[in-house]
Amino acid sequence: MPTTDFDAVVVGSGPNGLAAAITLQREGLSVLLVEAKSTIGGGMRTEEFTLPGFRHDVCSAIHPLAVGSPFFRSLPLHEFGLEFIVPPISAAHPLDGGSPGDSRVGLLVGDVEDTAESLGEDGDAYRRLFYPIVNGWPSLESEVLSPFHIPKNPLQLASFGFKALSSAATLSERFRTKEAKALLSGMAAHSMLALNHLGTSSIALVLMTIGHLYGWPLPKGGADSIADALGAYFEILGGRIETDRRITSLSQLPSAKAVLLDLTPRQLLALAPESWSGLYSRQLKNYQYGMGIFKVDWALDAPIPFDSVSCRSAGTIHIGGTFEEVAYAEAQTAKGKLSEKPFVLVAQQSLFDPTRAPEGKHTAWAYCHVPNGCTVDRTAVIENQIERFAPGFRERILARHTMDAMEMEAYNPNYVGGDIGGGSMKLSQLFTRPALRTSPYRTSAKGIYICSSATPPGGGVHGMCGYHAATRAIKDLFL
Repeated sequence: MPTTDFDAVVVGSGPNGLAAAITLQREGLSVLLVEAKSTIGGGMRTEEFTLPGFRHDVCSAIHPLAVGSPFFRSLPLHEFGLEFIVPPISAAHPLDGGSPGDSRVGLLVGDVEDTAESLGEDGDAYRRLFYPIVNGWPSLESEVLSPFHIPKNPLQLASFGFKALSSAATLSERFRTKEAKALLSGMAAHSMLALNHLGTSSIALVLMTIGHLYGWPLPKGGADSIADALGAYFEILGGRIETDRRITSLSQLPSAKAVLLDLTPRQLLALAPESWSGLYSRQLKNYQYGMGIFKVDWALDAPIPFDSVSCRSAGTIHIGGTFEEVAYAEAQTAKGKLSEKPFVLVAQQSLFDPTRAPEGKHTAWAYCHVPNGCTVDRTAVIENQIERFAPGFRERILARHTMDAMEMEAYNPNYVGGDIGGGSMKLSQLFTRPALRTSPYRTSAKGIYICSSATPPGGGVHGMCGYHAATRAIKDLFL
Protein backbone atom coordinates (compact mmCIF):
# COMPACT_ATOMS: atom_id res chain seq x y z
CA MET A 1 0.00 0.00 0.00
CA PRO A 2 1.34 3.50 -0.80
CA THR A 3 2.61 5.30 2.29
CA THR A 4 2.31 8.95 1.21
CA ASP A 5 -0.64 10.63 2.89
CA PHE A 6 -2.88 13.24 1.26
CA ASP A 7 -5.77 15.34 2.50
CA ALA A 8 -7.88 14.02 -0.36
CA VAL A 9 -7.67 11.45 -3.16
CA VAL A 10 -9.79 11.68 -6.31
CA VAL A 11 -10.28 8.54 -8.41
CA GLY A 12 -11.01 9.21 -12.09
CA SER A 13 -9.94 12.18 -14.19
CA GLY A 14 -13.00 12.99 -16.27
CA PRO A 15 -14.27 16.58 -16.16
CA ASN A 16 -15.85 16.00 -12.75
CA GLY A 17 -12.83 14.28 -11.23
CA LEU A 18 -10.63 17.13 -12.42
CA ALA A 19 -13.09 19.72 -11.13
CA ALA A 20 -13.23 18.04 -7.73
CA ALA A 21 -9.44 17.84 -7.51
CA ILE A 22 -9.02 21.50 -8.48
CA THR A 23 -11.68 22.65 -6.02
CA LEU A 24 -9.99 20.80 -3.16
CA GLN A 25 -6.50 21.95 -4.15
CA ARG A 26 -7.63 25.58 -4.35
CA GLU A 27 -8.51 25.32 -0.67
CA GLY A 28 -4.88 24.62 0.12
CA LEU A 29 -5.36 20.89 0.61
CA SER A 30 -2.94 18.25 -0.68
CA VAL A 31 -4.71 16.27 -3.39
CA LEU A 32 -3.84 13.16 -5.40
CA LEU A 33 -5.70 12.48 -8.66
CA VAL A 34 -5.58 8.85 -9.82
CA GLU A 35 -6.35 7.77 -13.41
CA ALA A 36 -6.47 4.23 -14.82
CA LYS A 37 -5.47 5.20 -18.36
CA SER A 38 -2.16 6.62 -19.55
CA THR A 39 -3.72 10.05 -20.11
CA ILE A 40 -6.27 12.06 -18.16
CA GLY A 41 -9.62 13.20 -19.50
CA GLY A 42 -12.37 10.59 -19.35
CA GLY A 43 -14.50 11.45 -22.39
CA MET A 44 -12.28 14.45 -23.17
CA ARG A 45 -9.77 12.61 -25.33
CA THR A 46 -8.74 12.88 -28.97
CA GLU A 47 -7.28 10.05 -31.07
CA GLU A 48 -6.13 9.40 -34.65
CA PHE A 49 -8.78 6.71 -35.05
CA THR A 50 -8.85 6.52 -38.86
CA LEU A 51 -5.77 7.78 -40.71
CA PRO A 52 -2.59 9.62 -39.66
CA GLY A 53 -3.23 13.32 -39.15
CA PHE A 54 -7.00 12.96 -38.69
CA ARG A 55 -7.80 13.83 -35.06
CA HIS A 56 -11.13 12.52 -33.78
CA ASP A 57 -12.78 13.29 -30.43
CA VAL A 58 -13.42 10.01 -28.64
CA CYS A 59 -16.60 11.13 -26.89
CA SER A 60 -17.37 14.79 -26.21
CA ALA A 61 -16.93 17.07 -29.23
CA ILE A 62 -18.98 20.27 -28.99
CA HIS A 63 -18.92 22.02 -25.61
CA PRO A 64 -21.68 24.52 -24.83
CA LEU A 65 -21.81 23.25 -21.24
CA ALA A 66 -18.07 23.84 -20.78
CA VAL A 67 -18.26 27.53 -21.68
CA GLY A 68 -21.58 27.73 -19.85
CA SER A 69 -20.15 26.24 -16.65
CA PRO A 70 -19.74 28.75 -13.79
CA PHE A 71 -16.92 26.60 -12.43
CA PHE A 72 -14.93 26.37 -15.66
CA ARG A 73 -15.42 30.10 -16.28
CA SER A 74 -13.81 30.77 -12.89
CA LEU A 75 -10.55 29.12 -14.01
CA PRO A 76 -7.76 30.76 -16.09
CA LEU A 77 -7.72 27.85 -18.55
CA HIS A 78 -6.76 30.09 -21.49
CA GLU A 79 -3.40 30.53 -19.77
CA PHE A 80 -2.86 26.79 -20.25
CA GLY A 81 -3.51 26.73 -23.97
CA LEU A 82 -7.29 26.18 -24.05
CA GLU A 83 -8.91 28.02 -26.94
CA PHE A 84 -12.55 27.65 -27.93
CA ILE A 85 -13.72 28.18 -31.50
CA VAL A 86 -17.34 29.30 -31.95
CA PRO A 87 -18.94 28.34 -35.31
CA PRO A 88 -21.15 31.01 -36.91
CA ILE A 89 -24.16 28.71 -36.52
CA SER A 90 -24.38 26.73 -33.29
CA ALA A 91 -26.72 24.02 -34.52
CA ALA A 92 -28.77 23.27 -37.61
CA HIS A 93 -31.64 20.82 -38.09
CA PRO A 94 -32.36 20.14 -41.79
CA LEU A 95 -35.73 19.02 -43.10
CA ASP A 96 -36.72 17.32 -46.32
CA GLY A 97 -37.84 19.54 -49.18
CA GLY A 98 -36.64 22.81 -50.62
CA SER A 99 -33.93 23.11 -53.21
CA PRO A 100 -30.17 22.55 -52.98
CA GLY A 101 -28.64 25.55 -51.24
CA ASP A 102 -32.05 26.68 -49.96
CA SER A 103 -33.29 23.69 -47.98
CA ARG A 104 -35.65 24.00 -45.04
CA VAL A 105 -33.75 24.07 -41.75
CA GLY A 106 -34.21 25.03 -38.11
CA LEU A 107 -31.29 27.07 -36.78
CA LEU A 108 -29.83 27.96 -33.40
CA VAL A 109 -27.84 31.03 -34.34
CA GLY A 110 -26.61 34.15 -32.54
CA ASP A 111 -28.85 35.73 -29.94
CA VAL A 112 -32.56 35.17 -29.36
CA GLU A 113 -33.51 37.75 -31.98
CA ASP A 114 -31.38 36.13 -34.69
CA THR A 115 -32.93 32.72 -34.11
CA ALA A 116 -36.44 34.17 -33.82
CA GLU A 117 -36.07 35.93 -37.17
CA SER A 118 -34.88 32.71 -38.80
CA LEU A 119 -38.05 30.94 -37.62
CA GLY A 120 -40.44 33.23 -39.49
CA GLU A 121 -44.00 33.02 -38.18
CA ASP A 122 -42.78 31.28 -35.01
CA GLY A 123 -40.47 34.18 -34.19
CA ASP A 124 -42.78 35.78 -31.63
CA ALA A 125 -43.43 32.47 -29.87
CA TYR A 126 -39.69 31.90 -29.69
CA ARG A 127 -39.11 35.38 -28.25
CA ARG A 128 -41.77 34.84 -25.57
CA LEU A 129 -40.20 31.54 -24.58
CA PHE A 130 -36.52 32.47 -24.54
CA TYR A 131 -36.12 36.15 -23.71
CA PRO A 132 -37.15 35.67 -20.03
CA ILE A 133 -34.82 32.67 -19.63
CA VAL A 134 -31.82 34.20 -21.39
CA ASN A 135 -32.16 37.57 -19.66
CA GLY A 136 -32.50 35.90 -16.26
CA TRP A 137 -29.83 33.24 -16.77
CA PRO A 138 -26.99 34.99 -14.83
CA SER A 139 -28.95 34.50 -11.61
CA LEU A 140 -30.78 31.36 -12.75
CA GLU A 141 -27.77 29.23 -13.72
CA SER A 142 -26.62 28.66 -10.15
CA GLU A 143 -30.10 27.39 -9.31
CA VAL A 144 -30.35 25.05 -12.30
CA LEU A 145 -26.79 23.64 -12.16
CA SER A 146 -26.93 22.69 -8.48
CA PRO A 147 -28.39 19.87 -6.37
CA PHE A 148 -31.86 20.30 -4.95
CA HIS A 149 -31.88 23.24 -2.53
CA ILE A 150 -33.96 26.14 -1.26
CA PRO A 151 -33.78 28.61 -4.18
CA LYS A 152 -32.55 32.17 -3.79
CA ASN A 153 -34.91 33.29 -6.56
CA PRO A 154 -37.98 31.08 -6.08
CA LEU A 155 -40.30 32.95 -8.45
CA GLN A 156 -37.76 33.02 -11.25
CA LEU A 157 -36.93 29.35 -10.74
CA ALA A 158 -40.64 28.46 -10.65
CA SER A 159 -41.20 30.23 -13.97
CA PHE A 160 -38.33 28.33 -15.56
CA GLY A 161 -39.36 25.06 -13.90
CA PHE A 162 -42.91 25.27 -15.24
CA LYS A 163 -41.49 25.15 -18.77
CA ALA A 164 -38.52 22.90 -18.07
CA LEU A 165 -40.42 20.14 -16.30
CA SER A 166 -42.88 19.73 -19.16
CA SER A 167 -42.26 17.23 -21.92
CA ALA A 168 -40.72 18.36 -25.19
CA ALA A 169 -43.90 17.15 -26.88
CA THR A 170 -45.91 19.61 -24.80
CA LEU A 171 -43.45 22.46 -25.26
CA SER A 172 -43.48 21.96 -29.03
CA GLU A 173 -47.15 22.95 -29.08
CA ARG A 174 -46.03 26.57 -28.69
CA PHE A 175 -44.80 26.44 -32.29
CA ARG A 176 -46.54 26.03 -35.63
CA THR A 177 -43.75 25.55 -38.16
CA LYS A 178 -41.97 22.29 -38.81
CA GLU A 179 -38.63 24.13 -38.55
CA ALA A 180 -39.21 25.39 -35.00
CA LYS A 181 -40.62 22.07 -33.82
CA ALA A 182 -37.73 20.15 -35.39
CA LEU A 183 -35.17 22.46 -33.81
CA LEU A 184 -36.71 21.82 -30.39
CA SER A 185 -36.81 18.05 -30.96
CA GLY A 186 -33.10 17.80 -31.68
CA MET A 187 -32.25 19.79 -28.57
CA ALA A 188 -34.56 17.73 -26.36
CA ALA A 189 -33.18 14.47 -27.75
CA HIS A 190 -29.91 15.21 -25.94
CA SER A 191 -31.82 14.01 -22.85
CA MET A 192 -31.64 10.47 -24.29
CA LEU A 193 -35.29 9.96 -23.37
CA ALA A 194 -38.53 9.58 -25.30
CA LEU A 195 -39.73 13.13 -25.97
CA ASN A 196 -43.06 12.60 -24.19
CA HIS A 197 -41.22 12.24 -20.86
CA LEU A 198 -41.63 15.00 -18.31
CA GLY A 199 -38.45 17.03 -17.98
CA THR A 200 -37.20 16.57 -21.54
CA SER A 201 -37.81 20.27 -22.15
CA SER A 202 -35.21 21.19 -19.54
CA ILE A 203 -32.28 19.89 -21.60
CA ALA A 204 -33.46 21.78 -24.67
CA LEU A 205 -34.00 25.04 -22.80
CA VAL A 206 -30.60 24.94 -21.10
CA LEU A 207 -28.67 24.04 -24.26
CA MET A 208 -30.41 26.68 -26.34
CA THR A 209 -30.02 29.37 -23.67
CA ILE A 210 -26.31 28.67 -23.37
CA GLY A 211 -26.10 28.74 -27.16
CA HIS A 212 -27.55 32.25 -27.21
CA LEU A 213 -25.19 33.45 -24.49
CA TYR A 214 -21.94 31.67 -25.38
CA GLY A 215 -22.43 29.72 -28.61
CA TRP A 216 -21.73 26.03 -29.08
CA PRO A 217 -17.92 25.98 -29.33
CA LEU A 218 -15.31 23.35 -30.01
CA PRO A 219 -11.85 23.30 -28.39
CA LYS A 220 -8.99 23.99 -30.78
CA GLY A 221 -6.92 20.86 -31.32
CA GLY A 222 -9.44 18.46 -29.80
CA ALA A 223 -11.38 17.66 -26.65
CA ASP A 224 -8.17 16.56 -24.97
CA SER A 225 -7.08 20.20 -24.84
CA ILE A 226 -9.73 20.77 -22.14
CA ALA A 227 -8.34 17.92 -20.05
CA ASP A 228 -4.76 19.08 -20.63
CA ALA A 229 -5.59 22.62 -19.47
CA LEU A 230 -7.45 21.40 -16.37
CA GLY A 231 -4.63 19.00 -15.51
CA ALA A 232 -1.94 21.64 -15.99
CA TYR A 233 -3.81 24.11 -13.78
CA PHE A 234 -4.26 21.47 -11.08
CA GLU A 235 -0.53 20.71 -11.08
CA ILE A 236 0.39 24.40 -10.98
CA LEU A 237 -1.71 24.62 -7.81
CA GLY A 238 0.41 21.82 -6.35
CA GLY A 239 -1.79 18.83 -7.12
CA ARG A 240 -0.37 15.45 -8.05
CA ILE A 241 -1.57 13.21 -10.91
CA GLU A 242 -0.82 9.50 -11.22
CA THR A 243 -1.82 7.77 -14.48
CA ASP A 244 -1.75 4.09 -15.46
CA ARG A 245 -3.08 3.26 -12.01
CA ARG A 246 -6.31 1.27 -12.03
CA ILE A 247 -8.02 1.12 -8.64
CA THR A 248 -9.94 -2.06 -7.90
CA SER A 249 -10.13 -1.63 -4.13
CA LEU A 250 -10.08 1.34 -1.80
CA SER A 251 -7.24 -0.38 0.07
CA GLN A 252 -4.98 0.52 -2.88
CA LEU A 253 -5.30 4.22 -2.07
CA PRO A 254 -2.99 6.13 0.27
CA SER A 255 -4.36 7.38 3.57
CA ALA A 256 -6.59 10.42 3.09
CA LYS A 257 -9.26 12.23 5.01
CA ALA A 258 -11.51 12.40 1.93
CA VAL A 259 -11.89 10.11 -1.06
CA LEU A 260 -13.90 11.33 -4.06
CA LEU A 261 -14.93 8.84 -6.73
CA ASP A 262 -15.61 9.94 -10.30
CA LEU A 263 -17.51 6.69 -10.81
CA THR A 264 -21.11 5.69 -11.40
CA PRO A 265 -23.11 3.37 -9.10
CA ARG A 266 -22.11 0.12 -10.80
CA GLN A 267 -18.41 0.89 -10.26
CA LEU A 268 -19.05 1.97 -6.67
CA LEU A 269 -20.67 -1.37 -5.93
CA ALA A 270 -17.75 -3.27 -7.44
CA LEU A 271 -15.03 -1.13 -5.88
CA ALA A 272 -16.01 -1.32 -2.22
CA PRO A 273 -19.10 -3.50 -1.61
CA GLU A 274 -18.21 -3.88 2.08
CA SER A 275 -18.11 -0.09 2.59
CA TRP A 276 -21.75 0.68 1.86
CA SER A 277 -24.77 0.29 4.11
CA GLY A 278 -27.50 -2.10 3.06
CA LEU A 279 -29.87 0.74 2.17
CA TYR A 280 -27.25 2.58 0.13
CA SER A 281 -26.27 -0.60 -1.71
CA ARG A 282 -29.91 -1.27 -2.60
CA GLN A 283 -30.30 2.24 -3.96
CA LEU A 284 -27.14 1.90 -6.04
CA LYS A 285 -28.37 -1.43 -7.43
CA ASN A 286 -31.70 0.17 -8.38
CA TYR A 287 -30.01 3.07 -10.21
CA GLN A 288 -31.18 3.22 -13.82
CA TYR A 289 -28.92 3.76 -16.81
CA GLY A 290 -30.21 5.26 -20.04
CA MET A 291 -29.82 4.70 -23.75
CA GLY A 292 -26.45 3.85 -25.22
CA ILE A 293 -24.84 5.23 -28.34
CA PHE A 294 -23.29 3.92 -31.54
CA LYS A 295 -20.57 6.27 -32.74
CA VAL A 296 -18.81 6.75 -36.08
CA ASP A 297 -15.78 8.90 -36.97
CA TRP A 298 -14.90 9.60 -40.58
CA ALA A 299 -11.83 10.82 -42.41
CA LEU A 300 -13.12 12.75 -45.44
CA ASP A 301 -11.55 14.13 -48.59
CA ALA A 302 -13.96 17.12 -48.51
CA PRO A 303 -16.63 18.59 -46.18
CA ILE A 304 -20.02 16.90 -45.86
CA PRO A 305 -22.00 18.16 -48.92
CA PHE A 306 -25.17 19.26 -47.14
CA ASP A 307 -27.91 20.62 -49.40
CA SER A 308 -28.48 23.39 -46.89
CA VAL A 309 -25.95 26.24 -47.01
CA SER A 310 -26.64 26.84 -43.31
CA CYS A 311 -25.64 23.28 -42.42
CA ARG A 312 -22.26 23.89 -44.05
CA SER A 313 -21.64 26.68 -41.51
CA ALA A 314 -22.85 24.85 -38.39
CA GLY A 315 -20.65 23.10 -35.86
CA THR A 316 -23.45 20.69 -34.92
CA ILE A 317 -26.10 19.14 -37.14
CA HIS A 318 -29.16 17.37 -35.73
CA ILE A 319 -30.44 14.86 -38.28
CA GLY A 320 -33.75 13.10 -38.00
CA GLY A 321 -36.36 15.07 -39.90
CA THR A 322 -39.52 16.44 -38.31
CA PHE A 323 -40.39 16.52 -34.61
CA GLU A 324 -42.64 13.52 -35.16
CA GLU A 325 -39.85 11.52 -36.80
CA VAL A 326 -37.34 12.29 -34.05
CA ALA A 327 -39.92 11.56 -31.35
CA TYR A 328 -40.77 8.21 -32.95
CA ALA A 329 -37.12 7.18 -33.28
CA GLU A 330 -36.37 8.08 -29.65
CA ALA A 331 -39.51 6.30 -28.43
CA GLN A 332 -38.47 3.15 -30.30
CA THR A 333 -35.02 3.27 -28.71
CA ALA A 334 -36.52 3.80 -25.26
CA LYS A 335 -38.53 0.59 -25.81
CA GLY A 336 -35.36 -1.33 -26.64
CA LYS A 337 -35.95 -1.32 -30.40
CA LEU A 338 -33.79 -0.11 -33.28
CA SER A 339 -35.00 2.59 -35.65
CA GLU A 340 -34.16 2.51 -39.33
CA LYS A 341 -34.22 6.32 -39.31
CA PRO A 342 -32.55 7.20 -36.01
CA PHE A 343 -31.87 10.65 -34.62
CA VAL A 344 -28.21 11.39 -35.46
CA LEU A 345 -25.94 14.02 -33.93
CA VAL A 346 -23.17 15.18 -36.27
CA ALA A 347 -20.18 17.42 -35.51
CA GLN A 348 -17.92 18.83 -38.20
CA GLN A 349 -15.00 20.28 -36.24
CA SER A 350 -12.49 20.46 -39.10
CA LEU A 351 -14.60 23.11 -40.88
CA PHE A 352 -13.52 25.54 -38.16
CA ASP A 353 -10.35 23.98 -36.75
CA PRO A 354 -7.70 23.15 -39.37
CA THR A 355 -5.63 21.23 -36.80
CA ARG A 356 -8.10 18.34 -36.99
CA ALA A 357 -7.12 17.04 -40.44
CA PRO A 358 -4.39 17.31 -43.09
CA GLU A 359 -4.66 20.33 -45.38
CA GLY A 360 -7.64 20.06 -47.71
CA LYS A 361 -9.10 17.09 -45.80
CA HIS A 362 -11.77 16.90 -43.12
CA THR A 363 -13.16 14.90 -40.22
CA ALA A 364 -16.72 14.22 -39.12
CA TRP A 365 -18.08 12.79 -35.87
CA ALA A 366 -21.54 11.33 -35.27
CA TYR A 367 -23.59 9.03 -33.11
CA CYS A 368 -27.11 7.75 -32.79
CA HIS A 369 -28.93 6.45 -29.74
CA VAL A 370 -29.37 2.70 -29.28
CA PRO A 371 -30.83 0.49 -26.54
CA ASN A 372 -28.47 0.17 -23.58
CA GLY A 373 -25.82 -2.47 -24.26
CA CYS A 374 -26.66 -2.82 -27.97
CA THR A 375 -23.86 -4.19 -30.18
CA VAL A 376 -25.66 -4.01 -33.55
CA ASP A 377 -23.67 -2.18 -36.23
CA ARG A 378 -25.51 1.08 -37.02
CA THR A 379 -23.01 2.49 -39.52
CA ALA A 380 -25.28 2.06 -42.54
CA VAL A 381 -28.36 3.69 -41.01
CA ILE A 382 -26.32 6.64 -39.72
CA GLU A 383 -24.75 7.18 -43.13
CA ASN A 384 -28.17 6.81 -44.78
CA GLN A 385 -29.53 9.60 -42.61
CA ILE A 386 -26.63 11.90 -43.45
CA GLU A 387 -26.86 11.04 -47.15
CA ARG A 388 -30.54 11.94 -46.98
CA PHE A 389 -29.60 15.60 -46.40
CA ALA A 390 -26.15 15.52 -48.00
CA PRO A 391 -26.25 13.52 -51.25
CA GLY A 392 -22.77 12.33 -52.18
CA PHE A 393 -21.55 12.07 -48.59
CA ARG A 394 -20.40 8.45 -48.90
CA GLU A 395 -18.23 9.31 -51.90
CA ARG A 396 -16.14 11.56 -49.66
CA ILE A 397 -15.33 8.93 -47.04
CA LEU A 398 -11.66 7.92 -46.92
CA ALA A 399 -11.87 5.82 -43.74
CA ARG A 400 -14.18 5.26 -40.80
CA HIS A 401 -13.94 4.08 -37.20
CA THR A 402 -16.89 2.80 -35.18
CA MET A 403 -17.66 2.12 -31.52
CA ASP A 404 -20.79 0.30 -30.40
CA ALA A 405 -22.35 0.73 -26.98
CA MET A 406 -20.28 -1.97 -25.29
CA GLU A 407 -17.08 -0.75 -26.90
CA MET A 408 -17.86 2.67 -25.41
CA GLU A 409 -18.17 1.02 -21.99
CA ALA A 410 -14.91 -0.86 -22.51
CA TYR A 411 -13.22 2.43 -23.30
CA ASN A 412 -14.72 4.17 -20.26
CA PRO A 413 -16.44 1.96 -17.64
CA ASN A 414 -18.55 4.94 -16.54
CA TYR A 415 -20.42 4.63 -19.86
CA VAL A 416 -22.42 1.65 -18.67
CA GLY A 417 -24.06 0.00 -21.67
CA GLY A 418 -22.94 2.96 -23.77
CA ASP A 419 -24.79 5.51 -21.62
CA ILE A 420 -22.55 8.58 -21.93
CA GLY A 421 -24.73 10.57 -19.52
CA GLY A 422 -23.89 8.57 -16.42
CA GLY A 423 -27.47 7.42 -15.87
CA SER A 424 -31.02 8.04 -17.03
CA MET A 425 -32.26 11.63 -16.79
CA LYS A 426 -35.79 10.49 -15.99
CA LEU A 427 -37.58 12.87 -13.66
CA SER A 428 -37.93 10.06 -11.10
CA GLN A 429 -34.17 10.11 -10.45
CA LEU A 430 -33.20 13.57 -11.72
CA PHE A 431 -33.03 15.08 -8.22
CA THR A 432 -32.11 11.91 -6.30
CA ARG A 433 -29.25 10.58 -8.41
CA PRO A 434 -27.61 8.30 -7.42
CA ALA A 435 -29.51 7.80 -4.13
CA LEU A 436 -31.99 9.62 -1.92
CA ARG A 437 -29.81 11.29 0.74
CA THR A 438 -29.44 14.63 2.50
CA SER A 439 -26.60 15.27 0.05
CA PRO A 440 -26.38 13.26 -3.19
CA TYR A 441 -22.56 13.48 -3.06
CA ARG A 442 -22.18 11.70 0.29
CA THR A 443 -22.02 7.93 0.26
CA SER A 444 -22.97 5.88 3.30
CA ALA A 445 -19.29 5.69 4.34
CA LYS A 446 -17.81 8.65 6.18
CA GLY A 447 -15.21 10.51 4.16
CA ILE A 448 -16.13 8.87 0.83
CA TYR A 449 -17.98 10.91 -1.80
CA ILE A 450 -19.23 10.37 -5.34
CA CYS A 451 -18.47 13.16 -7.80
CA SER A 452 -19.44 11.69 -11.19
CA SER A 453 -22.17 12.57 -13.68
CA ALA A 454 -24.38 10.17 -11.71
CA THR A 455 -24.88 13.11 -9.32
CA PRO A 456 -26.64 16.46 -9.98
CA PRO A 457 -26.69 18.25 -12.34
CA GLY A 458 -25.90 15.20 -14.49
CA GLY A 459 -24.00 14.47 -17.69
CA GLY A 460 -21.96 16.84 -19.79
CA VAL A 461 -18.54 18.47 -19.75
CA HIS A 462 -19.16 21.14 -17.12
CA GLY A 463 -17.44 19.90 -13.96
CA MET A 464 -20.31 21.03 -11.74
CA CYS A 465 -20.84 17.56 -10.23
CA GLY A 466 -17.20 17.46 -9.16
CA TYR A 467 -17.28 21.01 -7.88
CA HIS A 468 -20.37 20.42 -5.73
CA ALA A 469 -19.03 17.11 -4.39
CA ALA A 470 -15.72 18.70 -3.41
CA THR A 471 -17.52 21.64 -1.80
CA ARG A 472 -19.58 19.18 0.23
CA ALA A 473 -16.45 17.33 1.34
CA ILE A 474 -14.73 20.57 2.35
CA LYS A 475 -17.70 21.63 4.47
CA ASP A 476 -17.96 18.20 6.09
CA LEU A 477 -14.33 17.48 6.78
CA PHE A 478 -12.04 20.49 6.46
CA LEU A 479 -13.87 23.51 7.88
